[in-house]
Amino acid sequence: MSSKENAAVSQLLAMLEARYALRVLWALRDGHAQTFRLLQDSVGNITPNTLNTRIKELREAGIVNHGSEGYSLTLSGQDLLKRLSDLQAFAVKWQVNQVKKAAPAAPAPLKQLGPNPTPR
Repeated sequence: MSSKENAAVSQLLAMLEARYALRVLWALRDGHAQTFRLLQDSVGNITPNTLNTRIKELREAGIVNHGSEGYSLTLSGQDLLKRLSDLQAFAVKWQVNQVKKAAPAAPAPLKQLGPNPTPR
C-alpha cells in the first residue's frame, strides 16, 4: 500500500473512530431519512451537542447529507456502509465465540474409585 493510500485509510479511520460516528452511519443504513430527534433516538445515549458535531463532520466528509426529509447517507456513505456490511455477520460470529469463552467449563465427571464400601 502506498503512503497516499495509508494516509487515506488513516484519515477515514480517524473520522470513523470519533465517538458515535459509526452508530450514526448505522442508524441511517436503511436508506430512510431521519429527523434530528429520530436520529438521536436511533443512535441512543448521544447528547444533542455530540450528534451535531458528528453530523457536521460526516457532512463535511461527504458521507451524510441533510434534505427536506432529514438526514440520510450520500452515495459515498452508502458505498462505505456496503463495504462495511460484513461487519454484522462478523459481529454475530464473534459474539457467539465470546459467549462460549465466557461460559464456565462443565465439571469433569467424578472417577469411581471402586465398589461402594458397605456399612458395618
